[in-house]
Amino acid sequence: MSKPLFSLLALFGVFVASMAEAADWPTWRGVARDGISKETGLLQTWPANGPQKVWTFNKAGLGYSSFAIADGVLYTLGTRGDAEILLAVDANTGKEKWALPLSNILENGWGNGPRATPTVADGNVYVLSGVGTLVSVSAAGQKNWSISMGDFGGRRPNWGYCESVTVDGNQVICTPGGGQGTVLAVSAKDGSKIWQSAEITDGAQYASLVTVELNGVKQYIQMTQQHVFGIVAATGKLAWKSQWEGRTASIPTPIVSGSNVYITSGYGVGCKLVQVKGSEAVDVYRNTVMKNHHGGVVLLGDYLYGYSDGPGWICQNFKTGEMVWNDKTFGKGAVAYADGRLYAQSENSGEVVLLEPSPAGYKEHGRFQLSPQSTIRSQRGKIWTHPVISGGKLYVRDQDLIHCYDIKK
Repeated sequence: MSKPLFSLLALFGVFVASMAEAADWPTWRGVARDGISKETGLLQTWPANGPQKVWTFNKAGLGYSSFAIADGVLYTLGTRGDAEILLAVDANTGKEKWALPLSNILENGWGNGPRATPTVADGNVYVLSGVGTLVSVSAAGQKNWSISMGDFGGRRPNWGYCESVTVDGNQVICTPGGGQGTVLAVSAKDGSKIWQSAEITDGAQYASLVTVELNGVKQYIQMTQQHVFGIVAATGKLAWKSQWEGRTASIPTPIVSGSNVYITSGYGVGCKLVQVKGSEAVDVYRNTVMKNHHGGVVLLGDYLYGYSDGPGWICQNFKTGEMVWNDKTFGKGAVAYADGRLYAQSENSGEVVLLEPSPAGYKEHGRFQLSPQSTIRSQRGKIWTHPVISGGKLYVRDQDLIHCYDIKK
């Protein structure tokens, strides 16, 4: 083989590998846990009836878990029989690859079953069941180890454990909550304890933490009903904390930009931005412009987009906290972003809308109705699973039903 041809093939291999990596959505809210996909080449406007459906899978069982997608496999949690399960499905065809029982089923009036999203790292899948069992499973479906949040002082919150655990190198980080320490790091190899954050002992809530570097220190940022705080990744020591007045449930994932950390909660609580300076966190603003319940918020440039209880879909200035615009054209729901568009899903109707994120105002570029919808959903439950964009496809779920749509140009 000639050197020029070899070099060309090598470059092509790197290009393909990069494409595959960019297409993956390996954990809750994507690679950076910010709800943002870096994919391009997606439809900017949908046909009248929405994008083409590729497949529907109808055996996911009960639960609100979203998806992790890696190496062409979709992972999610559900139920079968009397167990919560980890389910692996071919992301391209919708064919089941395997299912593995994890724990007994969380029972809850708003809907039984798991809430968390799996995390895929280094050939393994890490999941937290609704009752608080943390399990490591190989990509082939073999259980490596399991531990219980109760063994580390954790007390299950009212609506069950919802956190999607973080994998950082040899550590798996989760939030059992309680007197032994709010945040816990265990070995990715065998589940043994590495450290627990004894300096902060808030009970577990429903947010998933994010991994960032603040002021040169790698940290895990988490929110409870009492605080937003940073934990030093290497030691488990408390880096800083700031008071929060959560009410009923604190759910959305914190958003970090530079040295600024943004949090929001529903139930009338609102939002705030803090600037972290070493061991101190100073409030930049605190208001009720964004009262995001659990659909998530996306930061694009200097603007935040998400649903706020009361004003509806809003654009908020990240730096000042001021509302730029609000619109009630579309109902409350979850949101993600890819290739210049927001993908929003209504929790009530199941409609999915393609939005143009702009401080100039609300602008749709298509919508469609999720169909069919589940017949096994609790009467008190809604379509709460967050949508995922991966490999040129859009994945949405309503309990036992997972739908896949082709959104490539």
